Amino acid sequence: MYTLGVDLGGTNTKIALFKEVKKIEAKRILKTKEYKSKRILINKILESIGDLLKDNNLKNKQIKGLGIGVAGPVDFERGFIYRLVNVKGWENVPLKSLLYKKLKIKTFLDNDVNLVGLAELKYGAGKGAKNMICITLGTGVGGVLILEGRIYRGSHSTAGEVGHIPINVKGPRCNCGGEGCLERYVGNRYIIKRARDLVKKRSKSRILKLADNKISKITPEIISRAAKLGDKTAIAVWKETGYLIGVALAGLVNVFNPERIVIGGGVSLAGDVLFKSIRETVAKRAMATPARQVKIVPAKLGEDAGLIGASILATSSKE
Repeated sequence: MYTLGVDLGGTNTKIALFKEVKKIEAKRILKTKEYKSKRILINKILESIGDLLKDNNLKNKQIKGLGIGVAGPVDFERGFIYRLVNVKGWENVPLKSLLYKKLKIKTFLDNDVNLVGLAELKYGAGKGAKNMICITLGTGVGGVLILEGRIYRGSHSTAGEVGHIPINVKGPRCNCGGEGCLERYVGNRYIIKRARDLVKKRSKSRILKLADNKISKITPEIISRAAKLGDKTAIAVWKETGYLIGVALAGLVNVFNPERIVIGGGVSLAGDVLFKSIRETVAKRAMATPARQVKIVPAKLGEDAGLIGASILATSSKE
């Protein structure tokens, strides 16, 4: 049984062929923002799928399903993208039907973090949990609520947007149109800005040395490396980031009383310094009983979790 998975993110778009739900046979990676319009990117996705099938001597009819995860709110039933928050020009796109018309493969569309959560629930850090929150930290901040073992989508399939919880009444404008959203403080670009601002004041920071003494080269990966070497500036960046994430999660813990919170994405690779700050903040800010009960753990499936979730969607969904 073969399936296809697509993970359409703000930075990369990944396309994979699966022989089994967890086993990636082959994969292609596209730089999302290199393609100047949705039409060009859709055509490139179709071309990549065609290449994967051709390279593996497969026909479209041999593919059981195509699962797609996208970085934004969707209408799950119709396979319709409302918008991609961090990619311009993707408003009101019927991606499911557009791909089905070209491929004639059963196609299913969902929010990308819903699929990460689905994968982590079935095979990863969420295995065995019944009530779980999963968030991803990267270009943006995504989230999914899993209640009684099922994804909670809300009345219009847009539930779980943890990154757009306001944590500041009069905060800066977010790409979603709101103000003071969590993502506006802990998305990649804002972590980098915080680090750059601190490095300008503390020029002896290891962050700058690891970035070849060029502030423009600072990345979350470099900040993580510096923190693991004991750099006080890097540690301060991750502690503040963890505090802000913890504030938002404390509210979710109070409302949903989850048994587990799974945190993935590139930013989560900062490791113990970030997770310690998140856990301490939730313990301090959430109500005592649910705060004691919840376990906050790193995701296990890595960068391919969204693709694995897409494969699960392709095999378990019904039209």
